[in-house]
Amino acid sequence: MTKIDPLPLKGLTTYSLKDRPSKVSHQDFARPWTRGGGLREFLERLPKILAGRSLREIAAAWVQARRQDRPVLLGMGAHPLKVGLGPVLIDLMSRGLVTGLAVNGAVIIHDAEIAMVGRTSEDVDRVLGAGQFGMARETAEFLNEATAWGARLGLGLGQAVARRLHDSDFPYKNLSLLAAAAHLEVPVTVHVAVGTDIIHLHPSCNPAALGETTHLDFRTFAAQVSRLAGGLYINLGSAVILPEVFLKALTLARNLGYRVEPLTTVNLDFIQHYRPMTNVVRRPTAGAGTGYALTGHHEILIPLLAAYVVETMEG
Repeated sequence: MTKIDPLPLKGLTTYSLKDRPSKVSHQDFARPWTRGGGLREFLERLPKILAGRSLREIAAAWVQARRQDRPVLLGMGAHPLKVGLGPVLIDLMSRGLVTGLAVNGAVIIHDAEIAMVGRTSEDVDRVLGAGQFGMARETAEFLNEATAWGARLGLGLGQAVARRLHDSDFPYKNLSLLAAAAHLEVPVTVHVAVGTDIIHLHPSCNPAALGETTHLDFRTFAAQVSRLAGGLYINLGSAVILPEVFLKALTLARNLGYRVEPLTTVNLDFIQHYRPMTNVVRRPTAGAGTGYALTGHHEILIPLLAAYVVETMEG
């Protein structure tokens, strides 16, 4: 076997630790909790490192956008509603901290069911074998009728469903995100992929009305994106549809002459997927802006971030 002489360590070039740039400083460390403190104090005691730093910077960008009357658009899937965050999101709208909602088709399903009976999210594993998944009669009839009604009036899908929920006598409509948006005059757009939502399975579904109203909503959303310079776009729990819709709305706006920069974008999810990271965090901010990714459970992370923004905005 060929003998290999170990490299000698003598003559190694070194430098002083005091002169070396370091990524972590004691100034950024967490501070232990003091009994009797408040929420804002707790948040300020988090380390200014990685997600702790991002949380602060996102809250600061959010507050700055609203103080400068710039939009904050929230694009979301249904999971935030399924983990009980409707009241938090409604509160943010009522404070003027969210100026527009863009949602996928599942959101209007869960939101309508919450308004109707105060419950949602069926046990798919239990009912799929019998072909009963998605067969709730009231959900499909209400939403498909609202869609057809909206098409007749020239409304977008979001506005149609929001208005019908707002005008309903459902016992839990005070918990409806879309009903609150209608009351607060916050624009809602719904972005549907045909075949992905349970209401598309029912004979009451009017595919022409569905396509017409959701396409109008895409154009409405693109108009909002065109005015997003200096504002904030948050993708909350949508791994595919909203990231794709946002990217297409952004390129449409820029093609028509709207620069839409600088721009701050955020992806909040419990798993970081390719499309949100690429279509929300990285590509839209490549020219001028900043993209953030916060990973964590929605039911913990969103109330914390919302509280941080409220405390900073109104403190």
